Amino acid sequence: TKSVPQAIEMTKALGIHDVELAGTYSLEPQKLRGMLVAAGLNPVSGHFSYERYRDNPESVAQEAKTLGLKFAGVAWIPHKDAFDEAECRDAANTFNKAGAILAAHGIQFFYHCHGYEFEPYENGTLMDLLMKETDPRLVAFEMDTTWVFFPGQDPAAWLQKYPSRWQLMHLKDLKKGVATGSMSGSTDPNNDVVLGTGQLNWPAILKAAKKAGVKYYFIEDEAATAAEQIPQSLRYLEQVRF
Repeated sequence: TKSVPQAIEMTKALGIHDVELAGTYSLEPQKLRGMLVAAGLNPVSGHFSYERYRDNPESVAQEAKTLGLKFAGVAWIPHKDAFDEAECRDAANTFNKAGAILAAHGIQFFYHCHGYEFEPYENGTLMDLLMKETDPRLVAFEMDTTWVFFPGQDPAAWLQKYPSRWQLMHLKDLKKGVATGSMSGSTDPNNDVVLGTGQLNWPAILKAAKKAGVKYYFIEDEAATAAEQIPQSLRYLEQVRF
């Protein structure tokens, strides 16, 4: 938001072509799309608030169409204290309804996991319930690798468990020494480190993602040093074997 033109130029200089948006950075959707396309960047996916999907999904569909997105999703389900079954079922209902409206416009709805969904439920977790209660034709999922690993789960195992549901992925590594097992959905952004230098097993994750049919991979780095770290992450991805 501080300088959209500078951010676009930095992204272009990295050799990246497909990008995911989080809002429109205080710009009109048509203006933002024009700036991206002029720089050779293709806005594939975007995030919008849960409240908009719940209250006015048609407005999301229209904005996503203006931006030229293939995917439109959400990364946070409002909840009090620990995420619970009732909140999970309400979200699934919202997602199915929003997914149907977006599908009518040729756009795929998705949910980006954030860690709190792995609360135990019956013989599995609330993430299992969310998968079960959402229509596979209308609701896809975006795996944020850190937000699967941070609660103490295995990203590769979840890709294998629900192949075809995970269509997008945030590649994010967690600093060595940071404790896992928390379902808070929150950690210091500076715990995001260069891919391959943290705790995640990238060869296993990337192999499972390819087999599961993940379509797009986005590097997400929220550390203060992201501008220095992302080129190193790209170099890692160029040489990692899986």
